[in-house]
Amino acid sequence: MCGMNSQFSRTRRGRFNRFFALAAFSSAMLTGIAGINSAFAQTAMPVSANAIQVAGNAGPTPAWIAFCAQMPEECTYDASEPARIVLDQTTWKAIVEINERVNDTIIPVTDQDHWGVADRWDYPGDGLGDCEDIQLLKRRMLTEKGLPHRALRMTVVIDELGAGHAVLMARTDRGDFILDNKRKAVLPWQETGYRYVKREGSDNAAWVWLGNQAAPIVTATK
Repeated sequence: MCGMNSQFSRTRRGRFNRFFALAAFSSAMLTGIAGINSAFAQTAMPVSANAIQVAGNAGPTPAWIAFCAQMPEECTYDASEPARIVLDQTTWKAIVEINERVNDTIIPVTDQDHWGVADRWDYPGDGLGDCEDIQLLKRRMLTEKGLPHRALRMTVVIDELGAGHAVLMARTDRGDFILDNKRKAVLPWQETGYRYVKREGSDNAAWVWLGNQAAPIVTATK
């Protein structure tokens, strides 16, 4: 899925011995997240963004189907949840900080290097993961902070290199914003430079087609 050039070595693997298992790792970050003083944190509330337009139905990726078979609780749909997040200063700060913290903690590695397969969706419990694994962890942490799962949608895009890439779309009352492992900033979808292919639906468990809607090219920020 992710268009990464990764050469993963035994030396780098040794760095992950200091990471917690996923449950402890997630819990520790959530406990300390309020005290993070990030030099990059976007403290100001964002201006309103546009909501992306849905163009029809779409099928999920085979790796998503396999992930849901393995972890069905992560793919459930709850119509009683809000379809959009009501953004306030506290919620925006949590979104920005979790995006940055996970990006700074999980080291990107392709599924081929990590698991020996072309595409696998999973949680990065060993501190390693590609784009979709990183976004799944962000979603788990945000839902543990009380944000609605229904408003946090896994999304497939084409990146600036023409490769498939996964991001997390936060659907809010101020528009749709993107959490991405390629940049620390949480951006409105139309400022990412990506072409939007499909995402999880907000009205049922099916995926929806986004019609390859294009956003202007911007420079990725790390």
